[in-house]
Amino acid sequence: MMELLIAVGVMCAINTVLAILLVIADATIANYGDCTVTINDSKKVTVQGGRSLLSVLKDQQIFIPSSCGGRGSCGLCKVTVLEGAGALLPTESPWLTPEEQKANVRLSCQVKVKRDLRIRIPEALFSVKQYRTQVVGLSDLTHDIKEVRLKLVEPPAITFTAGQYIQIEVPPYELTDEPIYRAYSVSSGPSEAGEVELEIRYVPNGICTTYVHKHLKVGDTVTLNGPYGEFGLRPTNSEIICIAGGSGMAPIKSLLLEMERTRNPRPCRYFFGAKSKRDLFMVDRMRELEHSLPNFRFIPALSAPEPGDNWDGETGLITDVVNRQVQDASGAEAYLCGSPLMIDACIPVLRSKGMPEANIFFDKFS
Repeated sequence: MMELLIAVGVMCAINTVLAILLVIADATIANYGDCTVTINDSKKVTVQGGRSLLSVLKDQQIFIPSSCGGRGSCGLCKVTVLEGAGALLPTESPWLTPEEQKANVRLSCQVKVKRDLRIRIPEALFSVKQYRTQVVGLSDLTHDIKEVRLKLVEPPAITFTAGQYIQIEVPPYELTDEPIYRAYSVSSGPSEAGEVELEIRYVPNGICTTYVHKHLKVGDTVTLNGPYGEFGLRPTNSEIICIAGGSGMAPIKSLLLEMERTRNPRPCRYFFGAKSKRDLFMVDRMRELEHSLPNFRFIPALSAPEPGDNWDGETGLITDVVNRQVQDASGAEAYLCGSPLMIDACIPVLRSKGMPEANIFFDKFS
């Protein structure tokens, strides 16, 4: 028995070494030469083979969403590869539905350009640009959420719709040896085209959040690209139910600011969940919106208020509050932003109130 275990261990070790050698050889020895990437059958770019599709497109100023820096751990950088990609990799399949796999959808960070490729991407990505910005404001909204204000320098303005997000570049520092991108929803309104405002929650050892909370200073230069996403207000007259928690406030605030600017008369209730009073923020601004938007109501709730909070508002999980406050949602639309757990818990509550699932729009913060 011992001899069998030793033999198995030796074989595993040999296979591991061979796999490592193949990876090293592919990265350092293989020369794939120039490859042509045909995009949407209308645009052709010639690139040096051997790198990921995500990175070669970035060099061509074509930005595909990716919040993990091309490490295959976010599943955002999906493109349709019609020819030349090779077999689907094990690192891709967990992020792709059976329908997406059948339609040749791939993770561009995992597809290496080894030969000519023919791909298809959303036309909207051609309008995504890279921007150089300067930090003009940093303020603490709560003990773990920081507001970051970025002034657009080059180009001097950005066009986006309320609810969209951008990606900021984190330069190499103690937690990363290479530049890396992270995605954040814009909290400012689209009319403020010369500045972008973000709400960034600190995550211990998070590459971007640590950089922002502990290293970023007013006057620093920040590179970003965008805008991305379709989390925007649908052009209907339906009642709006917004539900958010933590930094999920950002895109909802942007939607509300645009409603204020356009004097949108649609009925809107905004349920915001926090643990205790120290986790609440933007309350005064939301109360101002209740005056400027006569059909708007802000409903904050604390799930675990502390004795010193002197809280007389709604308490309990935000799902419980929504369940108590909403009677009939059959003619309403919902816009949710927060943790995946919060959103997954809210959807059945809304459906139990008669809301069609097609009317539930969400942005999960993972």
